[in-house]
Amino acid sequence: MVKPRKTQRLKTRLWKHHLALGIGSLLAVYLVNSMIQSDYAMYRWSMASGYVGLALLVITLILGPAKLLSGKRYPRSNDLRRDFGIWSAIIGLIHVVVGIQVHMGNPWLYFFLKDPFPQQLVLRGDLFGFANYTGLVAALILLFLLLLSNDLSMKKLGGKRWKNLQRWSYGIFLFVIAHSIAYQVIEERKMLYLIIFSLLALITVTLQLVGFFKWRSTN
Repeated sequence: MVKPRKTQRLKTRLWKHHLALGIGSLLAVYLVNSMIQSDYAMYRWSMASGYVGLALLVITLILGPAKLLSGKRYPRSNDLRRDFGIWSAIIGLIHVVVGIQVHMGNPWLYFFLKDPFPQQLVLRGDLFGFANYTGLVAALILLFLLLLSNDLSMKKLGGKRWKNLQRWSYGIFLFVIAHSIAYQVIEERKMLYLIIFSLLALITVTLQLVGFFKWRSTN
C-alpha cells in the first residue's frame, strides 16, 4: 500500500504542482518582461525573473502562516509549500544568471573593483557591491535549499534538522530585500516597482509576525 500511495503523491506533485508552477512561473516572467519599458532585453528579463522569483518566495513564506491563521497547522514538510519553494529557487537562480549580464561585460566587476594590478582582487565597498554581495549570498542559500528540497535529504537529515535548515529561507528573504532596496536606489527605478516591492515585503512580514504570535499563543 505504501508504494502506490507514494507513486500517486509523485504524480500529483509532477502534474498538479510542478507542471502548473513551471508553466505559470515562465508565463509570468514572459508577461512581466513584456510590460517593462526598456530597449535592453537582458534588463527586462532580469527584472521579470527577479520580481517573479520574489513573488514565489513570498508565497512560499506565507503559506504556513496563512494556514495557521485559518485554524490549521502545517506539517513539518508540505508538498505544495516545498514545490513553490523549488520554483522560487529555479526562477531566482535564472535571475542571477541573467542579471549578472546586465550592467558590465565582466561579471567579476560586480564584486571586485577594477585594479591596475591584475593579480590583486579588491572587494567593492560601494552600494553596487553591497547589492551584489547580498544577491550572491541569497543565491547560494537558494541553491543549498534547492538541493535539500527532496524526500531523500529529509530522510537522511531527519525531519527536525531538515526543517531547521529550511528556515534559512527567512535569511534568503532578508538578503533579497537588502539586494532589492540597493538596486532600487542605484537604478532610480520607477515608483511602480517600489510599490510592488514594498507590498510584497509588507505582506510577508505582516503574515509572518501575525502567524508567529498566533503560534506563540497556542503553545
